[in-house]
Amino acid sequence: MPATPAPRSAPHAPATHRPTTPATGTDPDGPPAPPGKQPGRAGGRDRYFDLLRAVALFRVVLYHLMGWAWLPVVFPSMGVMFALAGHLMARSLKRPAVQVVRGRMRRLLPPLWLLGAIGVTGMLAQGWSPDDDGHPGWWFLHLGFWVLPLSDPPHAEGVAGIPGVLGEDWAAELAGPLWYVRAYLWFVLLSPFLLKALRAVPWATVAAPLALSAALEFGLLTLPGERIDSAVTDFGTFGACWILGMAHQQGLLRRIPRYAVPCLAAVVAGLGLWYALRQDFGTGHDLDSLPFAQALWSFGTVLLLLHLSPSWAEWPRRLRRWDRLITLLNSRAVTVYLWHNVCILVAATLYDRLWGFETLELHVPWLLESSWPVLALTWILIAGCVVAFGWAEDLAARRRPRLWPDGPVPR
Repeated sequence: MPATPAPRSAPHAPATHRPTTPATGTDPDGPPAPPGKQPGRAGGRDRYFDLLRAVALFRVVLYHLMGWAWLPVVFPSMGVMFALAGHLMARSLKRPAVQVVRGRMRRLLPPLWLLGAIGVTGMLAQGWSPDDDGHPGWWFLHLGFWVLPLSDPPHAEGVAGIPGVLGEDWAAELAGPLWYVRAYLWFVLLSPFLLKALRAVPWATVAAPLALSAALEFGLLTLPGERIDSAVTDFGTFGACWILGMAHQQGLLRRIPRYAVPCLAAVVAGLGLWYALRQDFGTGHDLDSLPFAQALWSFGTVLLLLHLSPSWAEWPRRLRRWDRLITLLNSRAVTVYLWHNVCILVAATLYDRLWGFETLELHVPWLLESSWPVLALTWILIAGCVVAFGWAEDLAARRRPRLWPDGPVPR
């Protein structure tokens, strides 16, 4: 059965892939909802965005376990999440930029610090030291990326696990999602400048990341060093989605005739899918391993989703039953994202132990080979992480910590 995930985008994918990422459910720098006020009421949250964020988060867990190449095509979670974050960032920048950036960092970093405190301690306990990464002269500075992730935080390679509980190379799985934290931080730092550029030359600003991605793809631009290359590639791949979110918040998309948006979205997304198919998409590759195709497909999909945005202040009747679950996922998006790779690894390791029962192996091998029970166990473990570590998001937001925030903020 597919059991052991791999770092970066999909546990079953090469390390060059990218995972889907979370964003905060409400404006991270804005005031909390009034006590006792149900999210989604007038003047509160946009429930359409909450739904997109929850679907993206669920999809990334499913994809990282199953490894289905078609899932990023059905719903490109990464582009969607960056667009939602860009929308919230533009809304926040009505206030002084320094204050907004500081607030964003305050909301993002404490959950990372908690992950690092546990993960780095475990790596050190198993004999790892940062100078193993080939930087003996400045290893302590490299370790500082766990504090301020301007570059990917270091992690151990090939570290042993806990037999029967935690699979090998768990440190790589722990660090796999952290590229998003780095990318998100750089988007936040650049947002005040991106917003100014968007207001001055809107369509050139939106298109610039796509042009950058094309230049990298076709060899027109080369970059020194893996770290610089990764950061710039991420900007080229997802920067247009972030800027689209900002443009949506600024009302710029409404300047395009309504009939033109679906046509433009279909053309750009179709071009991305066509290019992916020419690059052997589906034969060991997916969109996450094809940055330029990912950029185009994500841009087209995000453009269409923002165009359709109904701005729900309240849930449609058919979705009301999912209110508490969607609220929970939005309230703990960072926790779920940071810990889900490890949860997948633990779930797969525990489930593999059932092969030791001869009766099960003889009579229900199809069940032992199925990934669906592993998915269910993964979400149980994620729920445990929400209870155990989710409070860090509340402290970061200066809220009273709650174990299971699936409803309105209490009085």
